Order: sequence, then structure tokens, then C-alpha cells
Amino acid sequence: MVVLKIFMDPFYFKSFERVIGIACDVPGLYYSIMCLSKYDKAAVEYHLKQGHIADWLDYIGEHELSQLIRKTKSVEDAIEILEAYLKKYGTKKIKEKRLHRQHVMP
Repeated sequence: MVVLKIFMDPFYFKSFERVIGIACDVPGLYYSIMCLSKYDKAAVEYHLKQGHIADWLDYIGEHELSQLIRKTKSVEDAIEILEAYLKKYGTKKIKEKRLHRQHVMP
């Protein structure tokens, strides 16, 4: 049996075509938003309002979180949603969910 790991593209926070943050998973998204909210809040708001973050969450298989994030347009609300999600599932559970999304070939 061969296990193929599917590597998903990270989320790139951009401001005027310059990458200012990268998230590879939900905890990384939380920490990136926390950091960026202090020095480039407008970039986070832009990505929230345009649905980029919600679309990326769908892409990595976090559909429940995507729907929650899609409903908010404020950075503060997004941080609260991510904190609650991480408390509910924890980083270990999120990593387990990611492992279940790997493709197994006989």
C-alpha cells in the first residue's frame, strides 16, 4: 500500500503584490491573522471581505470553519472564530483530520 501525501498550497497574505504572511494550516492562519492585525489590519480585512480566506479553508478541507469565516468581515470576529475552533478541535485534532484526507492507493 502506498500513501500519497497531498500537499495543499498555503494561503499567502498579500499587500500590494508583496507577501506579508503565509499560513499552511488553521493554527498558522490564526497566528498570521493575529500578527498582521497589529501592523497591516487592512490586508486581513481585504482578504476576509473578498472571501479569499474562506475559499482557502474550503480548499484545505476545513468546510465548517470556512462557512463561519465567510460570514464575518471583521478581523476581530475572525480571530474569535479561529480561537473557538482551535479550542474545540485543538491542533492535534486538526492534524488528524488532515491525515485522513491523504489518499491511500492499494
